[in-house]
Amino acid sequence: MIDLALAARMTQAALDSAEDIGALVSAAVVDAGGHLVHFQRMDRAEVAGPTLAVDKAFTAVPHRIETAALGPLTAPGGPLWGLQANGGGRYVVFAGGLPCWYGGVVVGGVGVSGGTAEEDAACAGAALSVFESLAADKLRG
Repeated sequence: MIDLALAARMTQAALDSAEDIGALVSAAVVDAGGHLVHFQRMDRAEVAGPTLAVDKAFTAVPHRIETAALGPLTAPGGPLWGLQANGGGRYVVFAGGLPCWYGGVVVGGVGVSGGTAEEDAACAGAALSVFESLAADKLRG
């Protein structure tokens, strides 16, 4: 479902959004298995961004939820307390990761890191909008 061309358009949308708001980010798209399909990093973006962007996208796939929503669930006493310490430390529980749904199934994820939580979420949303637009076209066509 998410091929290289689509993933490249998605990461570019994330970077374009970041440029519009003055953020420096890394953006990643993974497939339904959580495997990296495409990645881009803006010049001068933070050093941790590449790892976090990929891991945010990865986290969104098996959990089928935006990573920002995992934060409260993984806090002490929460129903998913300790999740962030599992999966080899790959699960990220703050904003910037979104699942890509198609036909009621998660077919991939997008992750953005490097800005504030709000900036990362907005840039990931821009990438997701590209996916949703093309997915809607496929459902119609």
